[in-house]
Amino acid sequence: MKPTKIVFATANHNKVIEIAGKLGEGYQIVTPAELGWEDDIPETHETIPENAVEKAQFVWDKFHKTCFADDTGLEVDFLNGAPGVYSARYAGLPKNPAQNVVKLLKELQGVPFEERTARFRCVIALIEDGELHTFEGICEGNISLEPMGELGFGYDPVFIPKGMEKTMAMLTLEEKNAISHRGHAVEKLIAHLKPEG
Repeated sequence: MKPTKIVFATANHNKVIEIAGKLGEGYQIVTPAELGWEDDIPETHETIPENAVEKAQFVWDKFHKTCFADDTGLEVDFLNGAPGVYSARYAGLPKNPAQNVVKLLKELQGVPFEERTARFRCVIALIEDGELHTFEGICEGNISLEPMGELGFGYDPVFIPKGMEKTMAMLTLEEKNAISHRGHAVEKLIAHLKPEG
């Protein structure tokens, strides 16, 4: 049986690997680049859910294929929810994950660990047959005092999930998927796509 093709509105190869690992063999993820779209996909809103919907809608309007998009942000309580929707470009453009981490640690300098509470929030917007569905996943934790670990991407080296002593960048992909914000959102997506499962 051929896998079901589903377009993922992203240019982030790491996200494709993470989500493909959870979707399994029944689905084949296709990126807009593989369909000939090389430009950025617009994300012009001030909230994570609106950006996810905007990206999915853009791909649906262009290709009319079942598609989904995610938008993810890191919300740090001490910084009143920042960087939030600006997580990917926190240190400015062009996007630089390492500089984003440097800026975040600088903003939290001198703040004790127990006050560095934060969460990753992920919203997935799915459009099938023109109908929109959204799924949210949250992972609570704290920002570490310094980067640790070589795995993952983005803020993973400074995010310690609640109840753990390792940063996300110290977890295997399987361990990360089991507890991550994106993992939780993808589980809800899968439950929708495979209701009989």
